[in-house]
Amino acid sequence: MASSKKDANGRPTISNVTPEAAIPGGEFQIHGAGLARSERPRVTIGDVAAPIVIGSDSYLIVRVPEGASAGELVIEAGNQSSRAWTCDVGVQIADNLYAVANPAVDSFGNIFVTFSGSRGQKTPVSVYKIDLNYNPKPFVSDVMNATGLAFDKEGVLYVSSRYDGIVYQVTPNASVSPYVEGMGVATGIAFDPDENLYVGDRGGTIFKISRTRQIYVFATLEPSIAAYHFAFGPDGYLYVTGPTTSSFDSVYRIGASGEVETYYRGLGRPQGLGFDSEGRLYVAASLGGRRGVVRFANQQSPELFLSGPGIVGLAFTPSRALLVTTNNSLYRADVGIAGRPLP
Repeated sequence: MASSKKDANGRPTISNVTPEAAIPGGEFQIHGAGLARSERPRVTIGDVAAPIVIGSDSYLIVRVPEGASAGELVIEAGNQSSRAWTCDVGVQIADNLYAVANPAVDSFGNIFVTFSGSRGQKTPVSVYKIDLNYNPKPFVSDVMNATGLAFDKEGVLYVSSRYDGIVYQVTPNASVSPYVEGMGVATGIAFDPDENLYVGDRGGTIFKISRTRQIYVFATLEPSIAAYHFAFGPDGYLYVTGPTTSSFDSVYRIGASGEVETYYRGLGRPQGLGFDSEGRLYVAASLGGRRGVVRFANQQSPELFLSGPGIVGLAFTPSRALLVTTNNSLYRADVGIAGRPLP
């Protein structure tokens, strides 16, 4: 707990700010001393005022405003200001999207995001490609309800359709062809180190498709109201989320023979997930009522890593940034963390 004493100059003192990062609409929790005297304090992130949700002399919660960018958080109380605390604030790099899962990033750093649409909606663009200058361009336009995205080792993109149950193969020049059919309400997809493709039918079945396109039922789970989301961990397990009507959902992991284990139970609406280069798991979810991206240093120690509303997916870039997708926007937070390479 922070000391209740102010610093020698009488200025507010920040001792800690959590979580490590946020996007607009997310919240930072600030611990310190002398944060709120008789007057209501003023908090700025960069040059933008941040609304105060809860305030006391030793604890503040502030909401990250639109227009804030990675910069310095400063508290003004009376005529005194705190020393600046550097914050990681995600900046919007694309909007007018309709993502329902993780974005995908190729080896060059190009970003691919869906415009999924509501069920049965034919959208003009199915998948956008966002280049290194963050210019979005239409990439795929012939997939109804594009949902899951994954690259194989050759850099070929795969796109699932929850409308027709097909997983499509998309070459770098945007040529689209069916790869496998009959996948039910096809949502999450991922490759294992042997390049078998896993496809989640949100009705409760996870399929395994070999490189010769033989189809197996790999595992069964409780049906999801939205989608299954996949990521392979460094331990060789397939990690799966699939939000249900419960507010106390699980992250599952599935071994090579299809046995299902509960990795962690207690997240609200867990969706997209991924691993960093140190093997830590990140999940778009709520933890203890706080929304954003939850990080697991280990199975028993989840923490909110990034705060923000409506996050459905995440991915790391070669430049060590974290991408997060909401239903209609894509943000980049320069967190300095490398993602786990493709299996």
